[in-house]
Amino acid sequence: MKCKICGKDSVEIAEVLGFCISCLRTKPEKALNLALHAHARSRSEYNLPPQIPCSKNGLECNLCANECKLGEGEKSYCGLRENKNGKIVTRVNSTTALLSFYLDAQPTNCCAAWFCEGAKERGKYNLAVFFYGCNFDCLFCQNISHKRIEYAEICTSEELVSEALKEKINCICYFGGSPEPQLPFALHVSERILEEVRGGKEQKRICWEWNGGGDKRLVRKAAELSLLSGGNIKFDLKAFDETLSIALSGVSNKRVKENFKMIGEEFWEVGMSRNKTPILTATTLLVPGYVDEEEVEKIAKFIASVNPKIPYSLLVFHPDYKMKDLPITPISQVERCYRAAKKYLEMVNIGNKHLLF
Repeated sequence: MKCKICGKDSVEIAEVLGFCISCLRTKPEKALNLALHAHARSRSEYNLPPQIPCSKNGLECNLCANECKLGEGEKSYCGLRENKNGKIVTRVNSTTALLSFYLDAQPTNCCAAWFCEGAKERGKYNLAVFFYGCNFDCLFCQNISHKRIEYAEICTSEELVSEALKEKINCICYFGGSPEPQLPFALHVSERILEEVRGGKEQKRICWEWNGGGDKRLVRKAAELSLLSGGNIKFDLKAFDETLSIALSGVSNKRVKENFKMIGEEFWEVGMSRNKTPILTATTLLVPGYVDEEEVEKIAKFIASVNPKIPYSLLVFHPDYKMKDLPITPISQVERCYRAAKKYLEMVNIGNKHLLF
């Protein structure tokens, strides 16, 4: 693919974006213009708004960092809410969600399995809860079915609590999409689960795999539940640079970094004094041509500023969704990024290693 800005040819330039990482860093306005058009095109395929709704005097939704302001007839960025006749009509609430769930045998394939005590408990299962809808729009999304909201099954809080309380389950992990647009439901269910097992011998870890761009109040509540249960919160730090975050995922990552720092500062030390499993971890997908060692070093330095003991996993990229024309992350890039992260962090892992061989 040829960069539409500088003319450079490279197999590590995604056709959907049309620019190289150098131009994004030196000519951000031109690159972002191309990126935002790419997101608008991809979202139109799923009848989702091309950008975050921000209608003047629109109805406000404050469940995530996007803080959509919905004009009459407008949908929220995640697609789960709509302004109808001057009222926000939502397809989900604290007792009803759009999700699917399944069991992962321990040791599970979750992103924290390389250090989590729960993943070592053979004979147990992780209840993986997949939420439909997302407050991000990643062009490399590996779970794109979350955009098919019209095909999502309705699940009640009673149904999910009942499933989670089965004896063989030791972890409940919320992912998607991402849990943020349906956090009230996930928090309600988690509280119910922990109430049921309180004082008993069973442990039900409450875990989150999310982009981290949720409402601060709700994110703090989620962290409290993970702390109480011995669970873990995984942030997908897609980029450090805000411009690159918008280019790859459609939205700013400012709130993501604020929430990550908040959990690290408020919950890390008390978490380590109560549980063997760290409460906080992070991953970054090594997108060829875009998330390079320069970007990883900035992310690792940011994580270390919170606490250098926070586990960090670098995930090998495989082509998906709108970035199917990119190659699998080259081993040389993985090695460079690993060295960059190890400058600042004590625990660094390489995930999806099987893709390298």
